[in-house]
Amino acid sequence: MPKQKQLVKDFLKRYNMDYENIDIEENCKIFIDEMKNGLEGKPSSLQMIPTYITVDREIPLEEPIIVLDAGGTNFRVATCYFDREKKPIIENYKSYRMPGTYGEISKEEFFETMANYIKPVLQYSRKIGFCFSYPTEVLPNKDGRLLQFSKEVRVKDLIGEVIGENLLKTLNDMGLDGNKDIVILNDTVATLLGGKAKYPDRMFSSYVGFILGTGTNTCYIEQNCNIKKAKDLAGKSGFTIINVESGGYSKAPRGLIDEEYDLQTVNPGEYSFEKMLSGKYQGGLIATAIKKAAAEGLLSEAFSKKFDKISELIAKDINDFLYYPYSKSILSTCCSEEGDDAIILYHIIDCIIERAAKLVAINLSAILLKIGEGINPCKPVCITAEGSTFYKSKLFKDKLDYYIKDYLNDKKDFYCEFVQAENATLIGAAIAGLLN
Repeated sequence: MPKQKQLVKDFLKRYNMDYENIDIEENCKIFIDEMKNGLEGKPSSLQMIPTYITVDREIPLEEPIIVLDAGGTNFRVATCYFDREKKPIIENYKSYRMPGTYGEISKEEFFETMANYIKPVLQYSRKIGFCFSYPTEVLPNKDGRLLQFSKEVRVKDLIGEVIGENLLKTLNDMGLDGNKDIVILNDTVATLLGGKAKYPDRMFSSYVGFILGTGTNTCYIEQNCNIKKAKDLAGKSGFTIINVESGGYSKAPRGLIDEEYDLQTVNPGEYSFEKMLSGKYQGGLIATAIKKAAAEGLLSEAFSKKFDKISELIAKDINDFLYYPYSKSILSTCCSEEGDDAIILYHIIDCIIERAAKLVAINLSAILLKIGEGINPCKPVCITAEGSTFYKSKLFKDKLDYYIKDYLNDKKDFYCEFVQAENATLIGAAIAGLLN
């Protein structure tokens, strides 16, 4: 092994950040136990939120619906309908900045901002499908009560509030048409629905929605009899989509650098799994590791001086370096022309992304093993994936594919297929709103 790579591996081992020490089998069992506890209403870091949304009805055709998507960075608005060939048609599309991402705002400002965003499309439909990408307790009437914010969004006094009800009330208070039927769902659930609609003729044994972008989350289809904490579901036959809220998983093996970086975030102690692998936190976590490595002499003094002047490192900066390690990136300009700075830096980034891929493999493998689907390679589980980190990271996807094949396919004989559906969250929100 090259000496630079060995230096980095030894460094990460000292801080318990080494991916090689993570046992997939052991961690899948722990993840499944947390899933079961969450479904039964026992203490768990996985909230396992019943969505009250099913996937077994026909989508009405040529009926318009207003669709909203509140994500980690953007708030998207559009209208959607399905034509006679069941193809989704998206119109009146606009993208805005997510309220609360540019400084703390009040609850009233939050809903007023959203109301102004959707004002231009209110006349198109009485139905709204609202993809709300934050931990939310979905109520039997398909509205949702906010449990907590993540992804660094800051709004005062919003925790515990019912999202759809407040939005419709704000519309009425502003003299706008708030007489709407609204369905709240998570972006991961919308992704699952969008993927299912994209491939109506494919044979899949089940469906999973997976987000790895600004944040991370998963959802899947669970038997109602296993959702013991929801009395109105547990006694019924059939299936319901479960929003896992996997970003909040707390049983993953964290290292000392994880813990140090966590203290720098807006919500220390919360969403530790998300902070180990999602795009919002990737730059900060890697920056923390780089500073530690520089302090221990793995990087040159000249590098350290230049790096200290960088106010913030983001996921794009990491990717730019991986593509252009000797030019065109913020990190490459810090590296000395002579010496091993760039190589050391590459191996630090590579190891942390490798660990992220292994953790995601645990998350997804645990779901398939829990539901027992995907044992026929001709009918794999369809995993609809969304998010810039999943699709744009230079290193991540190949590493994830390796762990899926090595553990899930070769060791367990379970099979899945990753698919991409354009505008999956908007289309999924439309399906949920039209069917419920």
